[in-house]
Amino acid sequence: MSKTYLQFDFDIKDDAIKDILIAALSDIGFDGFEEKETRLTAFIESINFNEDEFDEIIVQHKIAFLKSIVPEQNWNTLWEQNFEPVIIHNAVAVRAHFHPPVTNVQHEIIITPKMSFGTGHHATTYMMLEQMFPINFTGKSVLDYGTGTGVLAIYAEKLGAAAITAIDNDQWSINNASENIYHNNCMAIKVLMADKPVAGNVYDVVLANINKNIITDNFKSIVASLGKSATLLLSGLLTEDEADILQLASAFDLQQQDTYHRDKWICMKFIIKPDRFK
Repeated sequence: MSKTYLQFDFDIKDDAIKDILIAALSDIGFDGFEEKETRLTAFIESINFNEDEFDEIIVQHKIAFLKSIVPEQNWNTLWEQNFEPVIIHNAVAVRAHFHPPVTNVQHEIIITPKMSFGTGHHATTYMMLEQMFPINFTGKSVLDYGTGTGVLAIYAEKLGAAAITAIDNDQWSINNASENIYHNNCMAIKVLMADKPVAGNVYDVVLANINKNIITDNFKSIVASLGKSATLLLSGLLTEDEADILQLASAFDLQQQDTYHRDKWICMKFIIKPDRFK
């Protein structure tokens, strides 16, 4: 039996409300979004839809919507109609296979997003890609927690990482990430089905672009996966989440390097405090 997805169309003009709604819907299993000037479209696999959770969000924000069913085979067509390349400075371009090559950047990533999150269009993925570029990945080990399309893992390899572990708890994302990794000729990425970092494994760089609830619920595991002199890059966070993350980081001996802003979203960079391993 083929999968079906539910499509919800919201008429929203305020970008801040769009961002809040995306964050709330992501928390209850929505994993595909399209943003237009006065509209937000959200997708979720039918089997994962919880009407009570959805209704609670809608009542809270008092937002009208239209609901429809999208057969799986229509998803690629939908993306081909709406997915434009994302170019981040002269560092990296993210495009689909049907776009012409982007030649004026140092790295190019080809993504077939399907229902997985992570094309560079959303502010959180954009910031993660943007802030990965200054990090020295050469010869490093990397964890991509909540890999989605695999875009961050792929970029880590292109930046010189020697070994990348990409984890996700969604089989569709695992399949999509594996497909994208293959099409980008990556050889250093291992994709695993997991809902949190594997205990006992440590990395030089940890990337987590998920959402606040997953990050906070698994913060101990995330910190435990940081090796000596490791860098942690977090996103999937709204501006108002910063104080809570900073409080957690302080309790776990993390030192904030910076917080980056795009629209209403933030990306936070941390390192291990120098005295942690003494």
